[in-house]
Amino acid sequence: MSAFYTRVARFYDAENADKTDDLQLYSELAEENKGDILDVGCGTGRVLIHLAQQGHQVHGIDNDRAMLDRLERNLEQTALLDDKISAIHADVLKHEYQSRFALILLTYNVMMHFHEQDRQIALLSKLRRWLADDGLLVIDLPNAGPAFASPDTEAPALERTFLDPETGHMIMLQSVSFIDRARQLLHVDWIYDIIDGDGSVKRLFAPHRLRYFFLAELKLLLQRCGLGLAAVYGDTGREDYTSESERMIVFANAV
Repeated sequence: MSAFYTRVARFYDAENADKTDDLQLYSELAEENKGDILDVGCGTGRVLIHLAQQGHQVHGIDNDRAMLDRLERNLEQTALLDDKISAIHADVLKHEYQSRFALILLTYNVMMHFHEQDRQIALLSKLRRWLADDGLLVIDLPNAGPAFASPDTEAPALERTFLDPETGHMIMLQSVSFIDRARQLLHVDWIYDIIDGDGSVKRLFAPHRLRYFFLAELKLLLQRCGLGLAAVYGDTGREDYTSESERMIVFANAV
């Protein structure tokens, strides 16, 4: 996981500038679950900084130094947050927190980076130990059903265009992907075409793998790790989860 994000860290904030639909949900959950918050895979601080700005005590952990360097830059531009945020560079499976958290977040696709079942169980077991007895764990994943039903294609797909904030150059982001349905793995090559001021193009390839989860499978994993399924929603507005939902947002608690 870390090698991919090291490669694309410089683009991450600009690429995801419009990813704000989940922030209201996390604000609501922070108010409903008073206490310290843990953001697993906090990256450049998209959710971390938002919650800290609202007065919550937020802790972040990420295994990619380049992403955390971006977080530090972002914090330099944001006043009066030093006492609200702590973020560490560590592997969540090896690190130990002594405190417990009222709210633990696996935000947008973070759990998809844990491909093997033993790592999934290790992650959820550790988060269970860190979760307060009345706390809430939130896991935001894509709904696997629609993706598995879609036909494969080898054609590149234009995902978005955006400006590199450091250079002002246009970047065209494309992807080529296929799903290994037997292993529930999405293989995707992200292609960043960087268009310089003179019109020349530099191309950056960033291969990535992500694992899909189905609800029944995730429910069993939670049970295996001492967690119970409290609710599941189809989007960040807490709409009902259906087979056509775009997202699968799972709330879990200690049992």
